[in-house]
Amino acid sequence: MAKSAQQSKKLVIPENEILAFAIDHETPVYLYDEALIRSICKKLKASFNWAPGFKNYFAVKATPNPSILEILKDEGFGVDCSSMAELMLAELVGFSGNDIFFTSNNTPLDEYTKAKGLGAIINLDDVSHVEFIHETIGLPDLLCFRYNPGRSRTGNVIIGDPENSKFGMTKNQIFAAIEKSLNLGVKKFALHTMIISNCLNESEIFANAKMMFDLVVEIFEKTGVNVETVNCGGGFGIPYRPEDRDFDLDTLSRNMQEYFKGLLTRDGVKPFNIVFECGRYITGPAGMLVTRILHLKKSYKNFIGVDANMANLMRPALYNSYHHIVHIKDPNYGIINSKLKRSLSEQSQDGVYDVVGSLCENNDKLAIDRFIGHNVEIGDLLVILDAGAHGHCMGFNYNGKLRSAEYLKTSSSSGSLIEIRRRETLNDYFSTINYKCSK
Repeated sequence: MAKSAQQSKKLVIPENEILAFAIDHETPVYLYDEALIRSICKKLKASFNWAPGFKNYFAVKATPNPSILEILKDEGFGVDCSSMAELMLAELVGFSGNDIFFTSNNTPLDEYTKAKGLGAIINLDDVSHVEFIHETIGLPDLLCFRYNPGRSRTGNVIIGDPENSKFGMTKNQIFAAIEKSLNLGVKKFALHTMIISNCLNESEIFANAKMMFDLVVEIFEKTGVNVETVNCGGGFGIPYRPEDRDFDLDTLSRNMQEYFKGLLTRDGVKPFNIVFECGRYITGPAGMLVTRILHLKKSYKNFIGVDANMANLMRPALYNSYHHIVHIKDPNYGIINSKLKRSLSEQSQDGVYDVVGSLCENNDKLAIDRFIGHNVEIGDLLVILDAGAHGHCMGFNYNGKLRSAEYLKTSSSSGSLIEIRRRETLNDYFSTINYKCSK
């Protein structure tokens, strides 16, 4: 696509509501739309209503806010947790038992203890952890094992190739883990994999499912064990770019259903639960980061300096990820801050800019060589789309930058925007420092 042209994407919260909100709320700020989250949940459940025991275990790491998790609980979802904090969030919202999948790696004992106490499905990343749990807190009746297929499959830039991944067990280790667990009294088993992320090609996700379904059959034929649950991971992509196609959920479901039916014709193979752990697919499109233009700069390139930075949205710097940006003229800016004058002198002639933050890092860029518009002014708003997953939660405090607030547009009749996480303050930032000095 030429730099001077740009396709559009729709704002999930209307422009007039964003402008009204920005009058008396600080930027940068994250906004989420409850109605869209619920709509995506319903679509996923409807597509897989044929699947035994179907459930999506929302990846808490994507959007770890209890107000979001409460919506997902109401929609019948479970949660996928990977740390103590995520287990505590799940407990706070009321998740317990088989509604929690605990998928961790390099896991400390206190986290296994917490997961077992909540009755979560414990998904082991390392064959040696069977013995570790047995000797410390005792094994549960049900264990899950994370499968890494190695060089037989490829990953992508976000998660890497399986052969080089720190996650999961080889096939031989899966069989060794089952044998050891049986000898130690474990009665039920589940399988899990996660080897691809943000994939828009449903055939790749289907290949993952086939791989796991075939492993279920192989385990039964070699050990007599009927796996009870297969967690096919997540990885469903979202169309970050305007030209990207939507993930074809119905085609994936239809292909999986047909293959699953064929498996059940094998003698002795019993139906098993089919679950996913989609996070980005559920909340990614429903979130946006709103930021305000502070400065326009022209040197060797044209730059838009905004009050957000890569501490607010790390994905562009970390993965070279694209997030679509919508430019909104703000007629209220002069009322908000009458001391700052709008500048036209540094506008780009072709409307193309690098959108940058204020960190002391040259990769603090939210967009590079991006067409933003021909009438860009200080005080205007930029809305960064599809930021509802792996956005706010990946924030950090480099240069003493503070994490932004989060607001949720409710699906009630009022459709009001409510604060679900307050903005971080300097007092928060300094609260953990223990520095003694004499006056």
